[in-house]
Amino acid sequence: MTLSRLPRAVARRALAAADRLARDSTLLARRLGARLADWVARGRRDDLTGWRAALGPLARLTLLAGLGWAAWRLVQARVWWINWGLAGLWAGIAWHLTRTPKEQPEEGATEAAEESPAFPDRDVVVALLRTLIGTGPGVHLSTLLAHLQEHEHGSGWKVTDLRLRLEALGIPVEPKLKVGRVPKRGVAATALDALPPLAGQEESPDTSPAV
Repeated sequence: MTLSRLPRAVARRALAAADRLARDSTLLARRLGARLADWVARGRRDDLTGWRAALGPLARLTLLAGLGWAAWRLVQARVWWINWGLAGLWAGIAWHLTRTPKEQPEEGATEAAEESPAFPDRDVVVALLRTLIGTGPGVHLSTLLAHLQEHEHGSGWKVTDLRLRLEALGIPVEPKLKVGRVPKRGVAATALDALPPLAGQEESPDTSPAV
């Protein structure tokens, strides 16, 4: 590589790293927001009714608001080592949390990929969701995940992993879907109705998925 091409190569690598860091930061923010929302929702008590049942989530929201205010005050204090430390911590977590297996394969990743079949395509997943929903308002992701793992799909997955795969297929996920007594993260029947129809669905609407 000549000296004249060196700045261009460095610039391309820097732009690629900046683009990856931006995408990873967005994904980290979504994961963090989803986990915080789940943590707040778990504060609701099933043994209480009315406003008393909502005291748990309200207390957790108050705690998060207080921590957010404290973090904002620290940033506004303009202490350079705090600002740079927080920025570096966020960038480091985002960079390492979302790295692909090609960049740094994890132990047992190959074995897990061999043991667990590939995630079904969009049409199969939508048909499965419609079957699980039936005449109800929707289905919780925990129910869908349990069904997939019973049929040897998604071994080792968590609800967050399933949510990311559904969103990658263009299937919207609601943070609090009430199916039964406790609202949880799930897919609403109305969200599926807004999706384009499946191939051949008009001819055979009761076709069951192959999962």
